[in-house]
Amino acid sequence: MSTVPAKHDAAPARPGIGTFERYLTLWVMLCIVAGIGLGQLLPGVFASIAAAEVARVNLIVAVLIWLMIIPMLLKIDFGALGSVRQHWKGVGVTLFINWAVKPFSMAALGTLFIGWLFAPLLPAGEGPSYIAGLILLAAAPCTAMVFVWSNLCEGEPTYTLSQVALNDVLMVFLFAPLVGLLLGVASVTVPWDTLLISVLLYIVVPVIAAQLIRRTVLARGGQALLDQMLARLGPVALVALLATLVLLFGFQGEAIVAQPLVIALLAVPILIQVYLNAGLAYWLSRRFGVAWCVAAPAALIGASNFFELAVAAAISLFGLKSGAALATVVGVLVEVPVMLSVVSIVKASRGWYERGVVA
Repeated sequence: MSTVPAKHDAAPARPGIGTFERYLTLWVMLCIVAGIGLGQLLPGVFASIAAAEVARVNLIVAVLIWLMIIPMLLKIDFGALGSVRQHWKGVGVTLFINWAVKPFSMAALGTLFIGWLFAPLLPAGEGPSYIAGLILLAAAPCTAMVFVWSNLCEGEPTYTLSQVALNDVLMVFLFAPLVGLLLGVASVTVPWDTLLISVLLYIVVPVIAAQLIRRTVLARGGQALLDQMLARLGPVALVALLATLVLLFGFQGEAIVAQPLVIALLAVPILIQVYLNAGLAYWLSRRFGVAWCVAAPAALIGASNFFELAVAAAISLFGLKSGAALATVVGVLVEVPVMLSVVSIVKASRGWYERGVVA
């Protein structure tokens, strides 16, 4: 993942995707296997972990989520919001996809596939919970891995940085009401107190904490010291993610063993959603004359999800053993290979794109 400069007049660094991140799907699959196995071998341990809750928030999972989110948010320089106007067309396209299209299209796809077409193949009564997890997955735009995707497709780094910073600000205000609206449409009871606590714990607090840490580190040692900290925390964030998955699949193991088709079925609307939103963002960018170096990351930001937040919210709202939590984990499973395919598509289509752009 790339780092974010302390001053927005310098471009963000453009490192390639690391070996660990490149094989994230493999590690996720291994964690699925490990979680299922450990859940069967050590049910008492997982029961004790599940009992460590305060106000429906599992303390162990909360710590792991913070270890995931805060290192990613340390990369964000909210001073970059001033550069949004430089790429206003690309920013407008991505905002439209992220907040006006993606959550609603996922609710529709989830209802179509999970609530209707695949309903006879899924565990009885779990459909609404699965749909809720898919909605949570789509309601928060990605804030970290998009730096990697943008780098791989040679996207404009200033645009990527300013768009991610803007999305982080909007999530503080829009995530809870948007999720509440769509869960209501999907006929899922919304525990508003728990939802608001989740927004506070997993968006507001991490954003504030990350910015305080970022400013302190930059004041003491500048960008070099921040880069050193990010290099050390990067593996911690990924290990926390994988540990969370082991816990989730430890609780979900019995259901997965009994219904191995569930994960494949949940992946269908997620896959359609990614390609739909990436394609729409890319096409709109072309129609509005957006430069390819902005359109490419616009497509990627429009398609990817903040799955760390989705996992945390699903656990808080519906529990570790819920179908919603499982649905968000499936999003993690498919994220890396699918987004790498989108990177390949936008790079291969650059000639077609630029022939049709009218500045």
